[in-house]
Amino acid sequence: MNKLNKYIRDGAITVGSLLGAFALSLMFQYIFDVREHVTTIFVFAVFLVSVLTDGYLFGVAAAFIGTVAVNYAFTFPFFSVNFMIPGNLISGIVMIAVAVLTGALTTKLKRHEATKAESERERMRANLLRAVSHDLRTPLTTIYGSSTTLLENGSVLTEDQRLRIITGIKEDSEWLVRMVENLLSVTRIDSGQVKIMKTPTVLEELIDSVIVKFRKRYPTQKIEIELPDEMIIIPMDAMPIEQVIVNILENAVQHAVGMTRLKLKVYESGQNAVFEISDDGCGIEPKRLETIFTGYNSSADEVADSQKKNAGIGLSVCATIIKAHGGNIEAQNLRTGGAVFRFVLETEEMQDDTE
Repeated sequence: MNKLNKYIRDGAITVGSLLGAFALSLMFQYIFDVREHVTTIFVFAVFLVSVLTDGYLFGVAAAFIGTVAVNYAFTFPFFSVNFMIPGNLISGIVMIAVAVLTGALTTKLKRHEATKAESERERMRANLLRAVSHDLRTPLTTIYGSSTTLLENGSVLTEDQRLRIITGIKEDSEWLVRMVENLLSVTRIDSGQVKIMKTPTVLEELIDSVIVKFRKRYPTQKIEIELPDEMIIIPMDAMPIEQVIVNILENAVQHAVGMTRLKLKVYESGQNAVFEISDDGCGIEPKRLETIFTGYNSSADEVADSQKKNAGIGLSVCATIIKAHGGNIEAQNLRTGGAVFRFVLETEEMQDDTE
């Protein structure tokens, strides 16, 4: 179906360009009494067709049709085809040459862009693989060490010691589960297996759901909430956006060393809703800011803004989800200390039903 649509689109471009050239040539000839630029107009139409369509087929077809049109309607003797006239023959050769050369150039450029895009995807995959290898090492080592301790020395440990070890295994296992969920999310969206289905979502309901999920994991962590007084409706796929906000909040709790304040703020800017999650922790290393949404650390020992675990995969998911929604996301350090993550989504205008 996509191939058929492409042929229909290219055919429409070809027909439209040739009709436009024909109409313009008629205007030049019968209104302005100018005949010498007709061939140039059709050459330009052939050039446009060759640039805007895929491959050589439509460009060469446009060149042939354009040659016949010039020969039949705009060259003496009118309303007859005679390719033995040198001028007509040269015009046809020029148009076909333009079509072939332009088609070759545009095809080469498109292949180059496709190769470049594939190289970028491969680089992102490699970055994600590095992030996964780095981020999984610590929790897996902890789980392995803790389980080995229980197996080899469980009989000599106190109940309190065993409880602490088992709790640590549970926490690291939950972290690994969330890591795998994040990784699956970003790869599925990148591969097109998951499509974003936007529905009008009330901002307050979204934030209430986020807070409920966040407090299940961090019941003692306080969050300052600042929302607009008026109701805001945002077209979005609510569950992925909830995942974005929860990921960023968790990133602050886990990595913002020294944090005493965590704030979630949403405000309107034109036709956009701006989400800001800020903290007053240790901030983010400047070099890390350059790659914070790629899932890649430039050094195996470098972490986002903490001394424990990196949040690269989670932030890669955030960037992918926001990009799929047509928005943008950024992170920066605050002058007063700490960091802020900010992403933007388009809002939906409220309809006034009053009469």
